[in-house]
Amino acid sequence: MKTDDQEKVSIGAYIALAFAVVFFSGLLKSNEWYGIFDFTTLNGSFGNLLKDTAGGTTYFRGAGGNGARDGFMFALSLVPTCMFALGMIAVLEHFGALKAARKLLTPILRPIMGIPGTTGLAIIGSLQSTDVGAGLTKSLVDEGELNETEKNIFTAFQFSGGALIVNFFGSGAILFTLTDSTGAAVPGSIGLALSVMFVFKIVGANIMRFYLKTIDKKATNKEMTTKTAEAN
Repeated sequence: MKTDDQEKVSIGAYIALAFAVVFFSGLLKSNEWYGIFDFTTLNGSFGNLLKDTAGGTTYFRGAGGNGARDGFMFALSLVPTCMFALGMIAVLEHFGALKAARKLLTPILRPIMGIPGTTGLAIIGSLQSTDVGAGLTKSLVDEGELNETEKNIFTAFQFSGGALIVNFFGSGAILFTLTDSTGAAVPGSIGLALSVMFVFKIVGANIMRFYLKTIDKKATNKEMTTKTAEAN
């Protein structure tokens, strides 16, 4: 079996990887013609069903839902996103995008978080949508690209500050000025804020990594102690 360094990756695979990065990153999200190369744009949205008594717009799920039925409608709204993401990954995998990601990113992601480079696309997707990240991660697990430990580390990374980019801008956080204890404005930038959050996502993943390593070590020591006791 070839290692990541020995595996041959074609130019086409790198092109497929580059397309995947652009497609899932949201860089081309727009109503212009180039929006056809963006996942969110192509995924679209449900139309309006009705208007409530206050005149506000209500969307696909309607208004006033609760319980299992409302939960079902919410889950149904996720189906197109997950199916589309998994379908695109299958196509990109056929053209070698995951092989290229594994070769390029494993030397980076393995020491940083203990996960393989094939998670690169899922990382990019999860920064835009938690649904996309979850769908791509499921695909990696089904394909045997992630073991149980790697899966837990990776999910810890994803769901601390899920959909980082979309939620950051959608929350309106960029409209507020940071101040110190005296009330004076603190110099900052959008890039700095996103970088800090991204770094702490990595910190969270490594906390999970350390925890799992500690648990595995204790389990191994316990097993060795039991075997030694049985041998005596």
